[in-house]
Amino acid sequence: MDERIDDDRPTVSAWPILTAKDHEAPSVFRPEALLREARRQKGLPTAPVPDVCVLDPDGDLVRHLKRIGAVRTHDGWACYHTELLTFSLEAAGEVGIVGCAVGASFAVLLAEQLFASGCRLLVSVTSAGQITDSAPTPYFVLIDRALRDEGTSYHYLPPALFANAPDAALLDRIGEAMSDLSGVVLHRGATWTTDAPYRETEVAIASAHRHGALAVEMEAAALYAFAVARNRPVVCLAHVTNTMAQSEGDFEKGEADGATATLAVIATTVRAWSHTSG
Repeated sequence: MDERIDDDRPTVSAWPILTAKDHEAPSVFRPEALLREARRQKGLPTAPVPDVCVLDPDGDLVRHLKRIGAVRTHDGWACYHTELLTFSLEAAGEVGIVGCAVGASFAVLLAEQLFASGCRLLVSVTSAGQITDSAPTPYFVLIDRALRDEGTSYHYLPPALFANAPDAALLDRIGEAMSDLSGVVLHRGATWTTDAPYRETEVAIASAHRHGALAVEMEAAALYAFAVARNRPVVCLAHVTNTMAQSEGDFEKGEADGATATLAVIATTVRAWSHTSG
């Protein structure tokens, strides 16, 4: 019988998001099984994805790469929901990219499938709203921890306030390498991951600020929980581009809708990873 209180509402200990989660147990439904069936139905070859893959929640980077004719479709990507494009990145070779992967659950669904398909490093660069006034927008945050105000992370790790990046030493190397990037402003710190962008109330924003969040985004906590639980290298960056449309002229990303700076940030991240990944 569920534990209950007098007004017949479940207590916190009975809430589904926090109960019946055997975090060490394997899932009955596996990404490898879905990919197998998708390949069968679509007649796709078994072809590994590139070692490095990128999630582009806004889709601006994908649109830029398409405009300049720099991408091709990965013919072996067996996903029901997305297309995987590839492009050449300096010092990284061929890189895979999925556009419009918005939100925690979608981002982790793709992360599971990418790593099951041969990915060795996943980089997510998402636009974000400013919580702490660190600099004039736009700028980047190298996320080292994220407030878990979403649902997906609780299926991968026990309840906690933050999901931490899986490899702090890698973030150290990335941060050091980024200091040499011209025209890119980078901060390192926490973000607030939410499932409900249109419920960013004054109370919620103030709470995130008290916990040290520099920005608000929609994927990092879940991606980091997945990364820790599955021992996968994932790096999340927030491109802080707005103050939640509190004034006109918000959401400006810079040259080529931010693609120029974002590509430089991704290339630097990959170089820092590749120097120690073998």
